[in-house]
Amino acid sequence: MNRTDSPTGISRRQLLRSSLTIGAVLAGGRTASAAPAQFDAWRDAFRARAEARGISAATYTRVMGRIEPDMSVFKQMRNQPEFREQIWQYINRRVSDWRLIAGKEALRKQQALFARIEKDFGVERGTLLALWGVESAYGDPLVQQNHMRPVFPSLAALAWNEPRRRSYWEAELINALRIVERGWSTPEEMRGSWAGAMGHTQWMPEVWLNVGIDYDHDGRVSPFGKPDDALGSTARYLVNRGKYHRNEHWGYEVRASGASSEASRTYAAWAAAGVTRADGQAFPQPNTSAKLWIPVAGGPAFLLGPNFYAVRSYNPSMNYALAICHLGDRILGAGPFIQPFPGSERALTLAEVQEVQTRLTKAGFDTGGTDGRVGNDTMKAVKDFQTKAGLLPADGYAGLKVLARLRQGN
Repeated sequence: MNRTDSPTGISRRQLLRSSLTIGAVLAGGRTASAAPAQFDAWRDAFRARAEARGISAATYTRVMGRIEPDMSVFKQMRNQPEFREQIWQYINRRVSDWRLIAGKEALRKQQALFARIEKDFGVERGTLLALWGVESAYGDPLVQQNHMRPVFPSLAALAWNEPRRRSYWEAELINALRIVERGWSTPEEMRGSWAGAMGHTQWMPEVWLNVGIDYDHDGRVSPFGKPDDALGSTARYLVNRGKYHRNEHWGYEVRASGASSEASRTYAAWAAAGVTRADGQAFPQPNTSAKLWIPVAGGPAFLLGPNFYAVRSYNPSMNYALAICHLGDRILGAGPFIQPFPGSERALTLAEVQEVQTRLTKAGFDTGGTDGRVGNDTMKAVKDFQTKAGLLPADGYAGLKVLARLRQGN
């Protein structure tokens, strides 16, 4: 593929750590009613730079000729929702009853696609299912409709007036223009997060261009519509950029009493040191290597293989990678972690989440729906309710304590 502009040192996910899981996608804002005068001058000057990088005058005029910057992106950057989740809360929200049920149905519908991807790339179907579920609720069209915005007004605003990473945003704007230039998409179709991540698995334009493949053989590369291109390309991303190892599991929950080491050892060496799988089974590949990680003292411990870190290449959060790996295992039939996190509680069932949402809505706290999915609207409603009811900490977590207090109110 042709080289695209992407400054070194900035990963696909670094700018999006807190906003691109579907539970945290921000509702789309509206562009300003009129473009600031300084923007018009910048847009005219940027034309020459875009054309020097292979963007035709026709494409630039089509996309940028009358564009107005989405000035709300700067407010979004400043006002990311802050919910101080403990790791067990973070995992419970992502490994939810809704995602498990919907993930099993998605696998049923796409069995052939996942089998093909496993054959071609060696990436476990559970990992891809979990990424798909967390990033776009398995491609739910309502997510695209209700929570995504046109990306060009956002990228144009950021490329024009975001001083800290302006070169990054300029590069991504040109990459997005290249997508239109190639005929892979249209400005109207290219809707995404405030930062420009799009489709089933939330691609930035650079990833679309450099990693995307036409996996459904329809003549274009697209993260929208059928999930073939998005999931096949995401598997390619994990292999090429994450160094995913074919036929290896991501890792295992273990019992590691007294063990501590940041060094990578073979599973056989860990076993010799007294580290065993929490479920009592043997390590299936004793000569492959892993690192020990204990996220919270007194909680579950894990041996993490290379494929855990491949998932982490998609989002640099250890908690995110653990949630993805665990969700994938759960969709495929595994149970919860054997050792609970200190102070944790079980995740609410789908019916219980819906009850929380229904009771909050009746009490005047808008959850944005009662579908059993916990996103920012529900978390804000929970936090506001906790504050009013004196439930501390007011952390926005929709758990058993919130449900019990809501039931007391009726």
